[in-house]
Amino acid sequence: MFISFFLITFMKKFIVIYYAPTSAVEEMANASPEDMKKGMEPWMAWIGKCGDALVDIGSPLGNGVKLLKDGGSTPSDSNVTGYSILQAEDMEGAKALLQDHPHLTWGEGCEIEVHESLLSRPHLIPFTKAKKERF
Repeated sequence: MFISFFLITFMKKFIVIYYAPTSAVEEMANASPEDMKKGMEPWMAWIGKCGDALVDIGSPLGNGVKLLKDGGSTPSDSNVTGYSILQAEDMEGAKALLQDHPHLTWGEGCEIEVHESLLSRPHLIPFTKAKKERF
């Protein structure tokens, strides 16, 4: 039996994790609608800069819990406040997209981590998948 395979070429995916101290989150929660709108303007500019490289704008996150081996849970002590998903050729490309990101100017202690999704690396797959290029 002969099985045809194709090499799929695509960009790697990167998970962007946003961190902020509780004080910054509380400040945003207490902001006026006008201030919230003004605060979103740099984000909208960043979204435009990313274009198709922004796979998923993501979402704010909160109320995290740690799940314990014994089945219990405890409130998370990390300051994760959101995520996004980018695509780029490599980590340097992802970092370039995050250069001057508005989250980094939000307040003292705001940080970003970026992690490569290791399942997004090119590999051989059966020919029935989309975006085929002959191998």
